[in-house]
Amino acid sequence: MWLILILVMLFLPIYASYKVKSTFADFSKVHNARGLTADQVARQILDSNGLYNVGIERIPGNLSDHYDPQANVVRLSESVYGQTSVAAIGVAAHECGHACQHAEEYTPIKIRTSLVPVTNFCSKFWYFAFILGIILFESMPELVWVGIIMFSAVVLFQLVTLPVEFDASNRALKTLENDCILESDELGGAKKVLKAAAMTYVTALVVSIIQLLRLLASAKRR
Repeated sequence: MWLILILVMLFLPIYASYKVKSTFADFSKVHNARGLTADQVARQILDSNGLYNVGIERIPGNLSDHYDPQANVVRLSESVYGQTSVAAIGVAAHECGHACQHAEEYTPIKIRTSLVPVTNFCSKFWYFAFILGIILFESMPELVWVGIIMFSAVVLFQLVTLPVEFDASNRALKTLENDCILESDELGGAKKVLKAAAMTYVTALVVSIIQLLRLLASAKRR
């Protein structure tokens, strides 16, 4: 049983990464009929939501797109910024969805933001606490559980991330359709790209849950 779960942990992220990259590549070849670039679409979406103060920047990399709430800027990668493909437009609209979430104080993203400092700390140090607890189990067995609790915080963060990401994609697709930015046949491509991207977050959560179960099983055997 554990062997199967370990194989899932190893190969599921690889497949999810391949799927999002290949889907993006496929629909990067499909260009929108209106000839709009992804950054133009992003500006249109932000302005239509009254977010005139949110900037748009081009950054290096491939699919490194994100919204930075501290700098109040949507950052689009080289594979998205200036591109007219339905894939690029879907990604840009998704990141604008995050900007809208912050502006509206969408509850899941408020919870997610509040968890960031704790999650950053726990993701860096849970393993050290867990291993140290195993080494010093006779004298300090509680360290094992400290490590597990810290890792549980990471799992919780990933769980809260799911509604945030799904909502941003739903907002993006609804806007692209309602504002007639993409044609009906083009919208399907953007939807497939965003669905593939969302599955990477689902995969990360599944892998983390399996890891958490392994940690609990290891602690109970001691």
